[in-house]
Amino acid sequence: MIKYQIIYCLFYILLISCNNKTSNTPNSYIDVNVSEELNDLTSEIDLQKDYKSLIEKDSSFISNGFDFPVGKPNGSGYYNAQKFQENNHLGDDWNGVGGGNSDLGDPIYAIANGYISEAKDYKGGWGNVVRIVHLHNNKLYESLYAHCDSILVKSDRLIKKGEQIATIGNCNGTYFAHLHFEIRNDVDLDIGGGYSKDTTGYLNPTEFINKNRN
Repeated sequence: MIKYQIIYCLFYILLISCNNKTSNTPNSYIDVNVSEELNDLTSEIDLQKDYKSLIEKDSSFISNGFDFPVGKPNGSGYYNAQKFQENNHLGDDWNGVGGGNSDLGDPIYAIANGYISEAKDYKGGWGNVVRIVHLHNNKLYESLYAHCDSILVKSDRLIKKGEQIATIGNCNGTYFAHLHFEIRNDVDLDIGGGYSKDTTGYLNPTEFINKNRN
């Protein structure tokens, strides 16, 4: 929603700017410039997906509850090594109980029905990331799965809870193998930094899942 507000503000500023130029600029020049800039703004708006409509096209993909992303459905065989807001952490870090790289290559599952908005390599400290948007109780949420060893799904498709989406990785040896896992209630956020005192748009993943099981 914030992105839409920014676009509309830019549109308003553009109109004011054009009005200020009318006294000294030929109308034909103004018309061409305005048309080009409005086309750019329209294209940017079109890029913003209406996730709610995409999911509602097939109601079986509306979320009916959440499970944990590893050791499905309850996280069996894993522990939360760095919890939400521990050291300003914006998610949970799931590790296999064997420690080290014992969980490298283990399966990661979609926590709920939804729509895969991204599945790509973000490079740097993020590595391979999968992002899924969920429609739950008529509200949109996003789950984010990072540092994956391999991604097994493509973006822009619907997915069911419990489907394997990736495997646990170590971000090309940057860390010991683990899953960095986030849940957000703002689906328009950028990838972010993984750590922050400001938790706006972020939820406690374990708490959220426990409150929203089947």
